[in-house]
Amino acid sequence: MALELAGFRIRERRKQMELTQSGLAKAVGISPSYLNLIEAGKRNIAGGLLNRLAAALDLDAETLAGTTERRVIDDLREMAADPRLKAARLPEQGAQDLVARHLDWAQSMLALYRAYVDQAETVSALSDRLSRDPFLGDLIHQVLTHITALRSVSEILENVDDMPAQQRQRFQGMMTEESAKLSDVAQALTDVFQVPEAHTRSVTPAEEVDDFLIERRNHFPELEAAAAGLRREVERQGETMMSALIDYLDRRHGISVVNRGRTAAEAPTGERFRNHCRFDPETRTLMFLDNASISTRRFQLARVAAELTLGDAIAREIDDPRLSSEAARNQAFRALASYAASAVLLPYESFLEDAVSCRYDIEVLRQRYAASFEQVAHRLITLRRRGEEGIPFAFLRSNPAGHATKRFPLPGLPLPRYGHACPLWAIYQSFQTPDRVVRQLAEFPDRGRFLFIARTVTKQPATFHEPPVLHSVMLACEAVHADATVYADGLDLSAREMAARVGASCRLCPRIECLQREEESIVRSPAL
Repeated sequence: MALELAGFRIRERRKQMELTQSGLAKAVGISPSYLNLIEAGKRNIAGGLLNRLAAALDLDAETLAGTTERRVIDDLREMAADPRLKAARLPEQGAQDLVARHLDWAQSMLALYRAYVDQAETVSALSDRLSRDPFLGDLIHQVLTHITALRSVSEILENVDDMPAQQRQRFQGMMTEESAKLSDVAQALTDVFQVPEAHTRSVTPAEEVDDFLIERRNHFPELEAAAAGLRREVERQGETMMSALIDYLDRRHGISVVNRGRTAAEAPTGERFRNHCRFDPETRTLMFLDNASISTRRFQLARVAAELTLGDAIAREIDDPRLSSEAARNQAFRALASYAASAVLLPYESFLEDAVSCRYDIEVLRQRYAASFEQVAHRLITLRRRGEEGIPFAFLRSNPAGHATKRFPLPGLPLPRYGHACPLWAIYQSFQTPDRVVRQLAEFPDRGRFLFIARTVTKQPATFHEPPVLHSVMLACEAVHADATVYADGLDLSAREMAARVGASCRLCPRIECLQREEESIVRSPAL
């Protein structure tokens, strides 16, 4: 949580309600001096105290915690890390102050910055095409050639008064011919620049979906209820979940499930078999590659069942202005179909009960539910039902190049929207020890502490010619929750020397002595 932001909101709301510090402190069961520290941004609030303050101030706990504002602050700081803004020397505290007092101005500034990035990336993309695309270079050369010819002919016609009529007619024919050629080349050039690749957007459909899920806390009560009903219906079809799903798809939707291998010739067209499967709506066939794991088969069967059975419920959820394009809505539909599939296979109540009883041991949960590490991690970040919440986790998935392919942040733990995170994070260390869980107690420059849990996940190849696809998946929670997990066993959470001293990213980290630093920091260095 942003301490100053929450404190500012509490102070402003208290004054608005004409409450004294003593009166509010008494109502929530703390001392006036402690409330003064909270309002000054010098003490954190969470759990019961957060709920009591929210109730006393007639605010929602999420509003008081400032989840939306925290994300805007993180985006502003990421904007400040842009090398193009280096000369501005933007103060780190300024983002927090701006959001606390003028959230709408901050959001408008981000919108303008993203529009600027859109245009810069579009110009860069077109510049790359101009310099590297031989076809485009040839077209431009033709344009210049035809313009030069037209200019030469027009100058001759303009300057020679006594030109014979037959010769003048020949030159006029040359002008007509060159004009037609120039028109054809110009049309070809226009077609080149109208292709979708000529325009790039800083806020992609995937990022719109990310923002949509984060705003909804990645929890959808209506889908949970619908998925529970679907699970009951499926369970009536067979003894095991996989056979029951196959029978359900056959009887309810007329879908047959088949297995097939991928030949070496088909290997490069992997998009046809995304996640080792492909659904053909025309033939009503769900095809799995032979190398698809049991957990993948179960999940994809449940996902297709959710798309077909719960499509209306999913459509209602994605009817949201934050999803501004058809591409974003289609991607959100797939994301919520996967959410529903997870709810079918890992039902909320029993999964939460098992997670608490085994202290969030992902290995135990994946075996108990025949799920993959990533599937269990995804489900853990959806346990946000009010009154029945699990540990609040952040989620990050990265490829070996360091690119974040999925993200779900926490207040106080910004995850990179663009570029790389701190190279000291466990998510990158896990690539050095594949297939083993890496735990890490991490301390940030603001003294915030988090427990990181990371492991590599591998999608096995279907043929000899196809390389395996490797990612690393990481969960993170505040250190205050670490004792509730098996991953804190043997760690002295109170000893500062036990924690790895990390940052968000090089440009947003003031640890100037860090040996891993790749870029100059834009934030001032506190006493670390």
